[in-house]
Amino acid sequence: MSSFNLIVLGIRGVPAQHGGFETFAEKIGLYLVSKGWNVTVYCQEDGKGRSWESDWCGIRRVHIPISRKGAIGTVLFDWMAIRDALSREGLFLTLGYNTAIFNLMQRLKGQVNVINMDGIEWRRDKWGLVAKVWFWLNERAGCWIGNHLVADHPKIKEHLATRVSSDKITMIPYGGDEVLSADEARLKPYGVEPGQFSVIIARPEPENSFLEMVRAFSCKPRRHKLVVLGNFTPELNPFHRQVMDAASDEVIFPGAIYEVAVVQALRFYSRFYLHGHRVGGTNPSLVEALGAGCAVIAHDNHFNRWVAGPDAAYFKDEAACSVLFDRLLADEVAVKRMKSASRERFQERFTWEQVLREYEDLLTRWYPTK
Repeated sequence: MSSFNLIVLGIRGVPAQHGGFETFAEKIGLYLVSKGWNVTVYCQEDGKGRSWESDWCGIRRVHIPISRKGAIGTVLFDWMAIRDALSREGLFLTLGYNTAIFNLMQRLKGQVNVINMDGIEWRRDKWGLVAKVWFWLNERAGCWIGNHLVADHPKIKEHLATRVSSDKITMIPYGGDEVLSADEARLKPYGVEPGQFSVIIARPEPENSFLEMVRAFSCKPRRHKLVVLGNFTPELNPFHRQVMDAASDEVIFPGAIYEVAVVQALRFYSRFYLHGHRVGGTNPSLVEALGAGCAVIAHDNHFNRWVAGPDAAYFKDEAACSVLFDRLLADEVAVKRMKSASRERFQERFTWEQVLREYEDLLTRWYPTK
């Protein structure tokens, strides 16, 4: 058993409530604690006042209250967390490069920091010019400031290798849980039956191909349901309104669902899992779809192809997506083959057991010696 110290920066906190990085921090934290590591995670809290500490399942949490909301609040939290971290000893793991410029303080102090560089944020359509410039600068800063970098996808590693030597980058993908059964009763509130619906689970943004997928499905009667999970606010967001206006009466918008058992049931019993992401590395939702044995229909790009493998179905545009619905909705043999291939691909590369072991090996190698 080791007595190593790991300090995790860059996320909102544990237990996971917000997204992929929080889930990963929870998984790696609990895993390393079981191996004898001391793990500290910084947690963002609403409010004002002094920070405090607590214990969660053996993980030390440092809670920092932040009164500002949104992106500004996150930047302030990262600044305060890194300032506090300067007084701590051990190895640092920063998840994301969004405020990597602040990590310069750690580099100047001689602290060893491994940075997971996430996706290529500055390419995302949703950001304005100022945000894109900020992300671009911080991506460059992270590449230089981090002692070592983690890429979650081979194409992300290729991209980062245009900034720094590839020797400075280790590729470890995101992991997921295998789902071998689910509670069918969880489908009842949404009026769908096993195998009689398909599902989209993502943030409703243009770069995630929501409009193309909903139009492709809705262009003719399908005798099938499409369940579109996501936090839609059509009264505030014109794109959300456009997607909902394009939907036929066979499309269901239940909103964002965070209850794990419900989301697992929707994946497990779906006919197809639709994944429209055009930008990013190893997407957590796609990995979780593979772990649930979903038949995957995905946007055709090198990110999705590496994750989902050659037996998924791919579309370049709305017309191609519509053709896939025409061809595959009635093809039981193809659906069975695609589901089996998803499980095989998941076992091949995306189990938490593999991912966490690779992180443990990397973090052990980079642990600072006196």
